[in-house]
Amino acid sequence: MNTLDYAQARELMVEQQVRPWDVNSPRVLEVIGSLPREHFLPDAHRLLAYADLAVPLAHGQFMLKPVLEGRALQALDPAEHEDVLEIGTGSGYLTACFASLAREVVSLERHADLASGARGALASLGIHNARIETADAFEWSTDRRFDAICVSGAVAEIPERFVNWLKPGGRMFIVRGRSPAMEAVRVTAGNASRPQSLFETDIPYLAGAAPVPAFQL
Repeated sequence: MNTLDYAQARELMVEQQVRPWDVNSPRVLEVIGSLPREHFLPDAHRLLAYADLAVPLAHGQFMLKPVLEGRALQALDPAEHEDVLEIGTGSGYLTACFASLAREVVSLERHADLASGARGALASLGIHNARIETADAFEWSTDRRFDAICVSGAVAEIPERFVNWLKPGGRMFIVRGRSPAMEAVRVTAGNASRPQSLFETDIPYLAGAAPVPAFQL
């Protein structure tokens, strides 16, 4: 598949997948329509870059569907002066999208090889306002607060520690619930007890955030 084919596939993805899923932010559509999604995937999976599916990565991880990435970006819509925390770097594609919209991105990835691959992909595209840390979000600590937080894996319950990393008035995109009945929500700092429901979905759990199995006799 040549460069022209990838460009055409990217345009079709925007028009046939992302836009019909109620993603109408011009800034978000411009970023998704310009960043080479295939650049963040291993060679074996590049042909799947613009398919309407979650593309497998190493360690049982997945690159979210394009429609989910579009909705997450639109839900947070960071301004050029805002800072973003991403929990779960994965391929680094969503990191690059946020970096194109915001002032700075800090992204956490548990697996060193995924973190390294994402750093290389970002650097090769000249994206220098994103920093990827190899860390588990449930062990990582910081005094810094962020305008927006994007959590790329599901949680059974919204962790209070994530909410505490928001600036006053900051917002977080996160998927919560029990598979297969999950809900994507936007949490606003100061009103975390009343998240705004965005849409229903079902994605893999963030490591350490799955529900405790119910004991059955």
